[in-house]
Amino acid sequence: MPRLALLQSRGFATKAEAFDHHEALIRKAAKEGANIVVTQELFLTPYFCTIEDPALFDLADSLPGPVTDRLGEIARECGVVLISSLFEHRGPGLYHNTASIHDADGFLMGLYRKSHIPQDPAFEEKFYFTPGDTGWPVWDTKFGKIGVLICWDQWYPEAARLMALGGAQVLIYPTAIGWLPEEKPALGDAQHCAWETVQRGHAVANGCYLAAVNRTGTEGQTEFWGRSFVANPYGELVAKASTDQEEILYHDLDFGAVEDFRRIWPFFRDRRIDAYGDLTKRWRS
Repeated sequence: MPRLALLQSRGFATKAEAFDHHEALIRKAAKEGANIVVTQELFLTPYFCTIEDPALFDLADSLPGPVTDRLGEIARECGVVLISSLFEHRGPGLYHNTASIHDADGFLMGLYRKSHIPQDPAFEEKFYFTPGDTGWPVWDTKFGKIGVLICWDQWYPEAARLMALGGAQVLIYPTAIGWLPEEKPALGDAQHCAWETVQRGHAVANGCYLAAVNRTGTEGQTEFWGRSFVANPYGELVAKASTDQEEILYHDLDFGAVEDFRRIWPFFRDRRIDAYGDLTKRWRS
């Protein structure tokens, strides 16, 4: 059973400091038996999308490039599958919220670009990120078939389903989500409940593991709520992190249980694929 490690961490003032800190976390996780290691969303930077500022595009990196080269070397030395969430400069005026996937030999298997882009107060992501065009790749790594999605993708059952239909045994979501001070008293508990519940539902509906790794700490007015978690195919929480502490959350993934679940509850078999054409429409009128 491969061991999953979610790196729930805070933001840092500089990319160099963030990279050094996370390299230490990756190496620590590997020493403690991790086979698959995942960073939080945009781990090299603060969550900069709270405002619209053209100067912040300078935080982005070309991918592949020096950043993925260093991540690949770390993955190779540690023998881990490494999933890293990055800010990508793809071309002139073209930027993405992107995850890189390295296999345990350090090989860069590819990139996933965030498909669903939010636009809310303090989450001004449409200013920075172009919607992804990588489709729904599933990465057949040394330690299992992994579907990687990013944060706002968490709310969309279609994305989870397409990854599962590609053979994913575990869905992994690097995340940066938190409370705003004006919303937390009235909506804080409800917002967290919705976020966790919808993802647990994806695990059940697709008969797979689901792991969300969130950042922690307060940046500006945003209080990131941590609470990274792993859900099993029944939607049970089998691992959960704290709200306000940096930690590495571990769980051993039983992929045999994934196959057993899908045999007992064969949702893929019973889907009415002949009847879902309207799902490609914006609205049914």
